[in-house]
Amino acid sequence: MSTNDTKYILAIDLGTSGPKSALVSTHGDVIDHEFEDTDIILLPDGGAEQDPDVWWRAIVTSTRRLLDKKLVQVDDIIAVCCTTQWSGTVAVDRDGNHLMNAVIWLDSRGSKYINQIADGLIKIEGYSIGKLYRWLRLTGGAPSHSGKDPIGHILYIKNQLPEIYQNTYKFLEPKDYINLRLTGRFAASFESITLHWVTDNRDISNVTYDDKLLKISSIEREKLPDLKRAVDILGPIQDKVADELGLSRGVDVVMGTPDIQSAAIGSGAVRDYEGHLYIGTSCWITCHVPFKKTDLFHNMASLPSAIPDRYFVANEQETAGACLNYLKDNILYHKDELLIEEGQANVYKIFDKIAENAPPGSDKVIFTPWLYGERTPIEDHSVRAMFFNQSLSTTREHLIRSVFEGVAFNSKWLLGYVEKFIKRPFDSINMIGGGANSNVWCRIFADVLDRTIKQVKNPIQANARGAAFLAAVSLGYMKFNDIPEHIQIENTYKPNPDNRKIYDELYEEFLNLYKCNRKIYARLNKK
Repeated sequence: MSTNDTKYILAIDLGTSGPKSALVSTHGDVIDHEFEDTDIILLPDGGAEQDPDVWWRAIVTSTRRLLDKKLVQVDDIIAVCCTTQWSGTVAVDRDGNHLMNAVIWLDSRGSKYINQIADGLIKIEGYSIGKLYRWLRLTGGAPSHSGKDPIGHILYIKNQLPEIYQNTYKFLEPKDYINLRLTGRFAASFESITLHWVTDNRDISNVTYDDKLLKISSIEREKLPDLKRAVDILGPIQDKVADELGLSRGVDVVMGTPDIQSAAIGSGAVRDYEGHLYIGTSCWITCHVPFKKTDLFHNMASLPSAIPDRYFVANEQETAGACLNYLKDNILYHKDELLIEEGQANVYKIFDKIAENAPPGSDKVIFTPWLYGERTPIEDHSVRAMFFNQSLSTTREHLIRSVFEGVAFNSKWLLGYVEKFIKRPFDSINMIGGGANSNVWCRIFADVLDRTIKQVKNPIQANARGAAFLAAVSLGYMKFNDIPEHIQIENTYKPNPDNRKIYDELYEEFLNLYKCNRKIYARLNKK
């Protein structure tokens, strides 16, 4: 139960698999949370969508279930702060009604339209040199040729669904759409708007839309929301929504931030050059930096952080924990004529135990985790996953462990370019996300990356904790520099030198698998 002097934040963490509603104290203690599952709609033309009404119903359901436990006094919940999947697009009308399903970060249908606006007489990496120069100088990056950025989503809608485009009042990121549902107000934050690639963030304290970039993108300014900081209070919650969720009327709604930025804060790695590794459906390695810089060739850049006046290194590996989901749903527990049974409730714990029974290196079976293409450190929508080097002696233990190791190999590939970007190695890396609940995966990451891994306690709540910290700072309960003292480390894993030889050997072959097969992937998966 709450005490009279303890206040709480309702942190809403809308991931790809569904929302978590969490009660978090103003010092980052997660009291409890509830999760509600949501589905992804995958379409054969590269589409990936979710229903915003399903998002909202899941948020209401999980929040009511959480508050019905009466773990804290409702009057002690002083704010709501939302963090969500990033790089998504919700088209809404003037009344805030969505006009179609949300186009999410996996959607690549806008690829050809990005190529059209990026084109020019003199090109580099598929971009007009003049346009590229402006994008890099002002924004720090450029629209991804994959079409998975919101600018690609919007151009897809404009060209393929012109009536919806015409009737759209604002295009909103998922986080900003949920804030609209909470407050009735249209707004985006400095960092949530970044991947539209139409803002000037050279002055990190005053991010603004750029007329030239808007013209290049062919998107009208009036169809995009006004901008605020992540720590700004958007407004009070609407009375009808407070009643629906079970909150007190008049509770503040803080702008909040997308998942990558909230994870950086919730990991405790808030100082410059302190790294964190997130393993969820996707994966990233990132840190805050005191400079603006771009690595175009490896799809990384310094982009606005949720912490005011700060940048962070942005990158993302497309599939990480999703590889274990794939193994469970499509291979081991796939319901067909050969095997019709329910998967174990705690199958991932069983995966951990099985993986521990296989030797480091999985007897040289290599898994490549490119189930949905890749974004960084290479951008290649056609690359795909495989199990490589199986033999008659290969067992299920080898295959399962190789999935853990394959995700780690891909992260090592990314780590090399991140450390080159910041010009220094990480002393240690805070590991968060659902994957950080796995002790064996933390150990594998330490050995493969050859870096000390700090397993953050309650790692799956890092995003919600980060959102709550944002609200706590916004309302004056703490400062960002106070955050590390409120982060607990469950275990610390130092690299095992005995595994260095096998993992270094397999990592080199992992890279060779991409180099030798990328043209085959391109031929097989050409759109």
